[in-house]
Amino acid sequence: MDINQLISQYGYAALLIGSVAEGETITLLGGVAAHQGLLRFPLVVLAVALGGMIGDQLLYLVGRHFGERILQHRRLQRHQHKIDRARTLITRHPWLFVIGTRFMYGFRIIGPIIIGASRLPPRVFLPLNILGAMVWATLFTTLGYVGGEVIAPWLHALDQHLKHLVWVVGAVILVWLVRFALRRWKAKRQP
Repeated sequence: MDINQLISQYGYAALLIGSVAEGETITLLGGVAAHQGLLRFPLVVLAVALGGMIGDQLLYLVGRHFGERILQHRRLQRHQHKIDRARTLITRHPWLFVIGTRFMYGFRIIGPIIIGASRLPPRVFLPLNILGAMVWATLFTTLGYVGGEVIAPWLHALDQHLKHLVWVVGAVILVWLVRFALRRWKAKRQP
């Protein structure tokens, strides 16, 4: 099966699942796939935004229920001043923090947990989470789309190299199996 066919067939689902757990790289790749015509740009943005929103919503709920326990963990003690500053910002400017968390290095996972632990009401968090996810998905998908012009020739070459790599790996496995079988056969023949 061709890698382009796999992307066309499973790309949106992979983007949705991938953006729940990890964001920018998956989103950029989705933009590149849209540039290549394998996926449709608006649907890439939608899938990535939905995945990012679901991921942050789940982390927010974890923060609402277990946030204090998580934030008091000994591994986070050295970052307590950053957590306290984040809580102050959440109280003063929740819209800025909820939307901005997606763009802050190091806060992608812990940010929604802090927001949930700060007891920001769900009716405030949800619309801001949706808006932030849409802005984030549109920005990074667009960057991937624009970058697709540079990456396109490399991806075509990668597809060809992957086919060759599969044959090489198959040949190595075949040689190893023949060698293993010959050793066993020789071992059985020796008294």
